[in-house]
Amino acid sequence: MKRALELAEKGRGRVNPNPMVGAVIVKDNQIVGEGFHEFFGGNHAEVNALNMAGENAKGAEIYVTLEPCSHFGKTPPCALALIKAGIKRVIISMKDPNPIVSGRGIKILRDNGIEVLVGVLEAEAVKLNEIFVKYMETKTPYVLMKTAATLDGKISTISGESRWISSKASREYVHYLRNNMMAIMVGIGTIIADNPMLTTRLEGKCCKSPTAIIIDSKLRISLNSKILETLKERKVIIAVTEEADKNKIKQLEDIGVLIIKTPLKEEKVDLKYLMTKLGELGIDSILLEGGSTLNFSFLKEKLVDKVICFIAPIMLGGEKAKTPVGGIGIEKLSEAVRLSNMKLRTIGQDILVEGYIERE
Repeated sequence: MKRALELAEKGRGRVNPNPMVGAVIVKDNQIVGEGFHEFFGGNHAEVNALNMAGENAKGAEIYVTLEPCSHFGKTPPCALALIKAGIKRVIISMKDPNPIVSGRGIKILRDNGIEVLVGVLEAEAVKLNEIFVKYMETKTPYVLMKTAATLDGKISTISGESRWISSKASREYVHYLRNNMMAIMVGIGTIIADNPMLTTRLEGKCCKSPTAIIIDSKLRISLNSKILETLKERKVIIAVTEEADKNKIKQLEDIGVLIIKTPLKEEKVDLKYLMTKLGELGIDSILLEGGSTLNFSFLKEKLVDKVICFIAPIMLGGEKAKTPVGGIGIEKLSEAVRLSNMKLRTIGQDILVEGYIERE
């Protein structure tokens, strides 16, 4: 099963909003077939493993990280493929959280006389597919908030200079994160201040740029913004309110931008409404790259699942220098946003801190 989990990891960033799945077929204590879900719409892991095993699949056992599917989607049901191939035993890490599938694949296998064992390395499988699990359970995107700050908690100097606080190694890791997520989100303040492209750039590696989402309540974005130059390679979504200029909306839609209009909430985009709409579009994950005001708004609305922060070994000072989380702030320590399951490691000269938002 460890090998199956290793194989599943190879599909990261390429199968969304589907899960990462790995499968290993064993006969007479020898691996005779293995495979993983390689890309969205492609063969599932079990089918790739069966294709490799060929006739050796008959009478063999298969280790698979997720319950075999039982429904016709982009591919036929894997449970039926295992039955047809003559697999005698199926060992599964975790049940599929998808309500269309959950438990049905296991039942079909057992009803056809196949022995099924569930729960082997289950915690590892759940962790591997935490994005898929969240999306299946809530139909809203998993949100990873990424920040980079100095040792004294600043994201820019008092003049607004911020390039570059984090190290080159940290910045390359951010591109790895972008490659793994379906969307990247920033506020209009970041677009105006930095005019970024928000693409993925990994030297010598195949990569994709995630859908770009911009929170722009009053539609202040310039039609000359660099991010609009990337429309040929990926989608660009701008979330606005009813205060946005209708003529400008049409101009942007004419060049291919998707505009999502949300109700007003405290004179801004209603983020919870937006997340529901993004989920309906099939976006299962978002890399939230700030800035500080948007970060606070997401934390306040309890929309963040995980936080990752690069801490650079420099100090800037300045009472007016921005911090990773801005907004109006929190009055009482008892109401602080707290992280759990913390991990720390170094990347280049920086310290990388990861943690999950504690839920009440």
